[in-house]
Amino acid sequence: MKTAVIPQVRVDPGLRADLETVLVPGETLSEFVEASVRRAVEVRRAQAHFQARGQAAWENYERSGVAVPGDAVLARLQAKLDARRAQLGG
Repeated sequence: MKTAVIPQVRVDPGLRADLETVLVPGETLSEFVEASVRRAVEVRRAQAHFQARGQAAWENYERSGVAVPGDAVLARLQAKLDARRAQLGG
C-alpha cells in the first residue's frame, strides 16, 4: 500500500522551537508528528465509542425506564478498583 502525506501545518516559530526541545535523541519531527496524530486518532475513537455507549444506555433507559442507581455503579467500580489493587499488591 502506498503511503500518504499529511498536509503541512504552519505554526508559530516559538511552537516549532518548543517542539524541537522535546524530541528524543534520534527522533525526527516527522516521527513526532505521526505519533501525535496516531494518538489523537485513538483518543477520538475512544471518545466516539464512549459517547455511543452512553447514547445507547440513555436510549435503553428511555425505552425501559430501568436504571442502575449511581451508588450501585460506584460500589461496583470501587470493588473492581480494590480487587485490582489487591492483585497488584497495593
